[in-house]
Amino acid sequence: MDDEVLRLLREERVVAAAELASRRGDAHTASLLFERACDFQRAAAEAERAGEHARSLQVALDGNDDATAERALSHVVKNANEAERLAIQLEQRGHPGWAARLFEGIGKRAAAARAYERAGLAIKAADLFEAEGEVAAAARALETQIRKAPDSFAAYVALGGLLLRFGKVEAAVRSLQKVPEGSPERREAIALLLVALDRLGLAEARLEAERELASLGGAPGIEVPNATELHPRLFGRYEVVRQVAASPSARLLECIDAVRTERVAVKIFAAYDARGAGRDAFVRFEREVRVTGTLDHPNIVPLLDYVAEGPAIVLAWMGRGTLEQMIARESLTPARAVEIASCVLAALGEAHRLGILHRDVKPANVLFDEAGTARLGDFGVAHLGDLSTTVTAGVIGTLGYMSPEQREGRPATVQSDLYAVGVMLWEMLTGERVEVDFNACTLHISPSAMHPDLSVRHDRAVLAMLAVDPAERPADAFAARHALGALAWPDTVERAAHPRPAIAKSLPPTAARLQLGDDGIAIDQWLDRRVVTLPLDAAVLARVSAFARADHPALQSVLRVDRESNTVWLAAPRGAPLVGRLGARRAEILWEGLVRLHQMGEIHGHVDRDHVLVDDAGGVTLLFAKSAGAARTSPVDRLDLISLI
Repeated sequence: MDDEVLRLLREERVVAAAELASRRGDAHTASLLFERACDFQRAAAEAERAGEHARSLQVALDGNDDATAERALSHVVKNANEAERLAIQLEQRGHPGWAARLFEGIGKRAAAARAYERAGLAIKAADLFEAEGEVAAAARALETQIRKAPDSFAAYVALGGLLLRFGKVEAAVRSLQKVPEGSPERREAIALLLVALDRLGLAEARLEAERELASLGGAPGIEVPNATELHPRLFGRYEVVRQVAASPSARLLECIDAVRTERVAVKIFAAYDARGAGRDAFVRFEREVRVTGTLDHPNIVPLLDYVAEGPAIVLAWMGRGTLEQMIARESLTPARAVEIASCVLAALGEAHRLGILHRDVKPANVLFDEAGTARLGDFGVAHLGDLSTTVTAGVIGTLGYMSPEQREGRPATVQSDLYAVGVMLWEMLTGERVEVDFNACTLHISPSAMHPDLSVRHDRAVLAMLAVDPAERPADAFAARHALGALAWPDTVERAAHPRPAIAKSLPPTAARLQLGDDGIAIDQWLDRRVVTLPLDAAVLARVSAFARADHPALQSVLRVDRESNTVWLAAPRGAPLVGRLGARRAEILWEGLVRLHQMGEIHGHVDRDHVLVDDAGGVTLLFAKSAGAARTSPVDRLDLISLI
């Protein structure tokens, strides 16, 4: 601020000082001074000129300058963090509608919906609530608007459409019939009413509605579908409401069960549409059917039906979304976080009792029913029977919630599932994601540091599940649940006043991570394991993918594909080259591994003494080969194996 501007301020000539600062190009100072003089429109314009768009928006709203506010908003939404902070401030200052637009602009649809609701824009709020899967909240927003303003006929139409989409046909009819004749919304209401009456089988009422709609000029801009077109019916019974999610192997649809007249989730294997999505994916799908069918527990998503012609499974509808969505939109009290973790542990306890490991416990697989009860779902990667079966790291499970032993390619156990619950609980209590490669040094902030009513005893209860050594974790899910239940967890979201420390980002693997050992074999310094590396190209990538998916202990383990160094990491083999005969037992184990590899569509092509290692414990390992060689087939693998017996 120059001397002349300061002189004018001392003389209390604020507007003159602001105009002088503006002429001299100091838009920031000019904006502050115009605001001090309550000239908000000029203050907003100067803030815009200074590139201070968040401030420009705030001041423009104080001056009822919508045009400047619109321009500022288009800039603010480009920075998600700044936009979220400003949205919170605008809500506090009585501008919920603008706050909602900021939230919506950065993808915070649930927060935007709540802000729109506070702004009295119930229809917009309901649309966003529905998009987030919060159907009950969408209905409440519309019903509240109707109570406040009984002549809000657009809200009646929106509520009727919502109820119709989610199978509440009779309630939809009651809402739509309240839109009076002569109102602008009547035509849209009748168009929806046609669909509802058709679904109820009320033919005469439907004909009467058709006549009225024709007198009003027909459907409002669209051809009104009949009930079958609005809800395509699968397998003669399940009317599709919407697709919830899709992956290369399956689609998840929200449907109405025409027999039970209730919402269900239908999970269809991709082969239903794409004819042959891969043998391994289909095996996982069948495994989910078998596993889920054996489990009957209040904290496990129940299997209602299996449709072989799909193939598809029908699951109970979980209307309150996933834990992943819940964590993203709200802070959980410690009591609620532990309640959710305890529900998951109870579900795991039942699965483990039956010999089933989940192996992919994560927030996206924890769902909530209409009562808010947490239920564990997606047993597609679960293993039945043998709790010691090994699994290739990075193939089964989700890395962020995978135990250290799984990431190293060692066998998954009951304690591996408990570790994943510990990661989720830590995240719920602190709001921080645990780093993938974490140990005691990379847990940046403890629950007790985040919440004044938690102590180191609470920290230790969670850390017990996060022990690097599986033997140091609780003996089973019930023991972990008991340890959490033995402590009092507060039912408030009060957080400690000090700021959270910045989380250091995980570094990508570098060459320095691998160091040569005395025997010339590379050592992974992060995980203290012996590694063999190969140059990465398209052919090698295809081969290692098949090895990883084969998931058999007789095959050399694939540890990672390191794009940074353009290499593939394989577990350094144990054992010695085969001398003499292989023996019947080792041959049987090796053949099982080859069969799994063949099922993945890959031929080994080098089943010989250079690629077969044996150890003193009776184990056998088939080393990875870069290529199968020309004209090699699965029978040749078998003949080569026979020659070693």
